[in-house]
Amino acid sequence: MDLQAVRTFVAVAESGQFQKAAADLSITQQAVSKRIATLEHALGVRLFTRAPRGAEPTIDGQAFLPHARELLRVAERARASVRPGRRPLRVDVIASRTAQSSLMRGFHRAHPETDLDVMTLFDIDTAVTAIRSGAIDASFRAVAAPGRLLPEDIESVRVLDEPLQLLVGPAHVLANARSVTLAQLVGHRIWMPGIAPGTEWGAYYDDLVAEFGLTIEATGPNFGSDALLDTIADTPALATFMGEHSRLIWPAGHGLRRIPVTDPTPVYPHSLLWHRDNPHPALTTLRAHLTATTAGHDAAGTWVPGWALPR
Repeated sequence: MDLQAVRTFVAVAESGQFQKAAADLSITQQAVSKRIATLEHALGVRLFTRAPRGAEPTIDGQAFLPHARELLRVAERARASVRPGRRPLRVDVIASRTAQSSLMRGFHRAHPETDLDVMTLFDIDTAVTAIRSGAIDASFRAVAAPGRLLPEDIESVRVLDEPLQLLVGPAHVLANARSVTLAQLVGHRIWMPGIAPGTEWGAYYDDLVAEFGLTIEATGPNFGSDALLDTIADTPALATFMGEHSRLIWPAGHGLRRIPVTDPTPVYPHSLLWHRDNPHPALTTLRAHLTATTAGHDAAGTWVPGWALPR
């Protein structure tokens, strides 16, 4: 159905005159008549009758009028849903309790006027496809992993180096340590069932294992963070890594310890990805916020894989 004709019908019905509707729509009266005739032909009914004071809707026109108004409202909502600056900024984070989610909460506190849709996608390929299709505006990822060059139309900037911490239960041999070095972790079982082959975090931990001779096990199904915490709390032989900014809550009886890792401190490099032609004004605001509020990268005493270092 021709929305211009529908809009013209509503204008005539509300003004009661073809001439007044033409002036309101900035078109000729002839164009108004043509649009109404086209709509009447499409509907198969007559919409107006001539009256001494102008035009009056027929019974069919009166029945059609509320639906015509709703059609115009739906069309406006559809346009607004994709209009830059009117729709929410859509941002992908890997999980709701991670550093990326904390960064977005900080952005929301600083810019509460910005509407946000925060979602979680699984891997970088899915995220890049969503960015290129316009399904999302930005994604937090670790980029430049071996064999994972970004498409030319995708921009990225490194926004946060997040230190890893060791998480152990109260009966673990390292439970009372104030810090541990990577060398001290050699021979200890580190359990991370969430590592999936082919992901950017999988590439990160593969390099960490190769560089420092650690033992990281990704065996068993991943039942989520709650099940992981239960197992670590109850199993003295197991530990796991978690990001310093991960927000996890566990029962007081678990007695879990978060222990800083040093000499060097492994840090996970978080980057923001977006399409270079994305016009959403809030995307620029987000990038400026991250630049102003996150610390520098490659600090002394830290480690990242070689593929994350500046070239």
